[in-house]
Amino acid sequence: MPGAVIEVRRTYSPAEEVSIIDAVHDALVAAFKIPQGDKHVRLIAHEPHRFGCPPHLTEPDRATIVSIDCFAGRSLAAKRTLYAEIVGRLEPLGIPRNHVTITLREITQENWGIRGGQAAADVDLGFDVNV
Repeated sequence: MPGAVIEVRRTYSPAEEVSIIDAVHDALVAAFKIPQGDKHVRLIAHEPHRFGCPPHLTEPDRATIVSIDCFAGRSLAAKRTLYAEIVGRLEPLGIPRNHVTITLREITQENWGIRGGQAAADVDLGFDVNV
């Protein structure tokens, strides 16, 4: 049940936004083996003057930050796969690989409330976190 926020530095069409959201979600499904229907992804489009980026980027309007909150427990291999999956899926959408920054924040299950106010540690998630 990872939650992802994608921040971009330009306006995309609604169809492009859906494609970007789907690309990040599909990367999470592939790398972390979460159920396809477990989709918690948001996209925020900033005005360029409100989103600083490194000066070396060739297409600064394509700078993209992906922040993911997830349960602790994934292996380094799964995280590496996630990073590669995200940039690989965003690149065909016109976002250069080196314009994507990804941060992963791991949260223990007892610190995540779900399903009507229960600690995630107390419910059957329906998938394995330890991939």
